[in-house]
Amino acid sequence: MSDKLNVCILSDSFPPLIDGVANAALNYADIIQRQYGNAVVAAPNYPGIEDNYPYRVVRYPSINTTKSIGYRTGIPYWPSTARDLAKCDFDVIHSHCPFVSTLIARSLRASVNAPIVLTYHTKYDIDIKNAVELGFIQTAAIKFIVSNIEACDEVWVVSKGAGENLRSLGYTGNYIVMENGADFPQGSSSPEEIAAVSAEYRLEEDVPVFLFVGRMMWYKGIRLILDGLSRAKKQGLRFQMLFVGDGGDIGEIKECARMLRLTDDCIFTGIIKDRHKLRALFSRADLFLFPSTFDTSGLVVREAAACGLASVLIRGSCAAEGVVDGYHGVLIEENSVALSDAVLRLSSDRGIMNTLGENAMRELYTSWEDAVGRATVRYQIVRENYECTQRYFDFQDNKLLKLADDIENAMEKLRQYREKYKETNKRSKIRLRNK
Repeated sequence: MSDKLNVCILSDSFPPLIDGVANAALNYADIIQRQYGNAVVAAPNYPGIEDNYPYRVVRYPSINTTKSIGYRTGIPYWPSTARDLAKCDFDVIHSHCPFVSTLIARSLRASVNAPIVLTYHTKYDIDIKNAVELGFIQTAAIKFIVSNIEACDEVWVVSKGAGENLRSLGYTGNYIVMENGADFPQGSSSPEEIAAVSAEYRLEEDVPVFLFVGRMMWYKGIRLILDGLSRAKKQGLRFQMLFVGDGGDIGEIKECARMLRLTDDCIFTGIIKDRHKLRALFSRADLFLFPSTFDTSGLVVREAAACGLASVLIRGSCAAEGVVDGYHGVLIEENSVALSDAVLRLSSDRGIMNTLGENAMRELYTSWEDAVGRATVRYQIVRENYECTQRYFDFQDNKLLKLADDIENAMEKLRQYREKYKETNKRSKIRLRNK
């Protein structure tokens, strides 16, 4: 492999979608293109999208599945996509998702003879269970994911907790921890930028400002935030709570805030794509509330640390890895009483919050430049191991076909189930009319 890298970055999540996986894929591509060689990104197409990046983005056709899983699902094996990518002389194929992206990666490996690295970013089993109700389809989908991951030449996880989750799915192979970074520079935004967001969202100087950034989904611990703040409010705490993001549960979350009489205390900003503006909010807030046990790395916790903002996290969660309680942030048990007690205690002394934030900025912060730099060094080792072993996987092997058959059979069972339900419902209506 030459000094310059040619890397294919594949991700089911990529802008215009904004989430942790999309942010990781974007930063890998940006930094590889700028510092290490050439990057090509392959991602699902979105209607009306215009890509304006310093590297090539290959968009493949997709179907709209945003209501069920939050993003569009790409169609693998599209002929023009396969032809475009096969023309590139890649050194490494890096997939950031074990679904469609890895299917494409496996197909591409046979064409360009390059190893596949898979980064396991999030708890996909929870995503599957949220999207699919029937257990037999969940089981087939998880088996398919594990098979896809096992077919890769090296597996990276973003935290120790992510590795434990991967093991729980049935994966028995090796993996290494390769942490993500933060794309914010170390330090706060300018006073002018902070003043601008304070004015836009009418943030008061004499009350603590709490912040959450992420998908507006219940599994992110948002109910715990609302219940904890409701309890704190009843004990006399005045505050402003900023929720940044969007998601399928946003309507229910707003209704819950109303039922808890927190409407006047909560500000829902929606998605903020302007990273300078988002950084200013991190810089303006007094405390970052992130009681999620779903996230495998808590990238936003590192982004908060970059801006000198301390976090309240669940003890033992992946997001809390590396955080020392009472030094970098505050670790609590997973209940609203613990969160309420934490914000009440910290709000009484902003000096403590500032000290925690300074410690977090100094010791928890890792830039994306450093993270991707470590990854590129590992790429070299992956390539050398691949050339020594020539550990190929036939993309059309019997195991993959068997799993595909399992999913097809599961979908057929689902179709039959729905037809039976419709017929039963139809007969019930006829009987009611005849009575």
